[in-house]
Amino acid sequence: MRQLRVSFVADTENWGGAEVWLVHHLRRAAQHGVEASVVCAEPVADSFGPTVPPERLRVVPLARHASAAPDTGAALRTLSPDLVHVNLVDPASNAATLAAALGSAPTTATLHLPGDIPQGAYAEALADLYRDLRVLLTPSEEGASLVRDQLAEPRGGVVVACNGVDVPVSPHGPAGRQPPRVGVHARLTRQKGIDVLLEAVRRVLAVGADLSVEVGGAGRDEESLRAAAAGLPVRFVGWVPDPRRFLSTLDVFCLPSRADALPLALLEAMAEGLPCVATDVGDIRRRVGDAVEVVPPEDPDALAGALVHLLNAPGRRAELGARARSCAECSFDAEDMVRSTYGLLRDAARSTASR
Repeated sequence: MRQLRVSFVADTENWGGAEVWLVHHLRRAAQHGVEASVVCAEPVADSFGPTVPPERLRVVPLARHASAAPDTGAALRTLSPDLVHVNLVDPASNAATLAAALGSAPTTATLHLPGDIPQGAYAEALADLYRDLRVLLTPSEEGASLVRDQLAEPRGGVVVACNGVDVPVSPHGPAGRQPPRVGVHARLTRQKGIDVLLEAVRRVLAVGADLSVEVGGAGRDEESLRAAAAGLPVRFVGWVPDPRRFLSTLDVFCLPSRADALPLALLEAMAEGLPCVATDVGDIRRRVGDAVEVVPPEDPDALAGALVHLLNAPGRRAELGARARSCAECSFDAEDMVRSTYGLLRDAARSTASR
């Protein structure tokens, strides 16, 4: 079977779950008969370097929110892929990159997050781009419905494809610290709701429960979040190059997102056997609601209540962590995700060739 040449495009200024998703696929490309290359924006180029051979990596200016992405189109043409696959951060902000990809080769995409879609002429032009995709993947039903209802059904349809993570053979489980340590690993932006977690921590302390909090990650809201955490038992540890090591220090993982699909950071914590608290956004309740504590978004009281319940009950932490691990083993292995993705991309390439 001839190798399928796929160029992945990452047009973003921050490293996050969408980029980790891409790394999973790059690492496994050869074993699935794929020669993978990457065109990425300058801010994330260094992080892709260890995974992509230099001759298959093209670094271009960030085009997110731009009106055109000529450098992206030129870079793709030098790679001569059979298929281009674009990482869409949200429905609208990578439109210029999507147009450049479609002008270079048959194109597929993954929509990682649902989001707002501008109205009027911009929405119509965006719908035309989505309509020309060979197939669109998305990890949540919310994202799929958004595209179908507000944009356009791609010619190859929309496929809800579950995220996956590396499931370690020997999970760390809760660390057993005193006081228990709660942690979050996420971009430090409003979307991830770290400010809501800080408010919840105040409420946890107010009822006499004890804890410490580790916040891993970087982002544009870091300065304001540090200020909001003044006087709280919260430590910001910055960029986390080794998520497993970070997770091994925790007793509870908490992801208080305002919006999300099926976050890889949450699945990584589940795979380590950590008890998890997450907000009812995206497909979290639908996919993992029996294995994590789910609370409403933007509700510090509910979040504090769930945390206190776990902090005061080591047995409950152990039980929930075991359920999370079992769920990850059964349903969210990265190898299954990658096999499914490359199968869909190969089908898209075949359908293009047949036409």
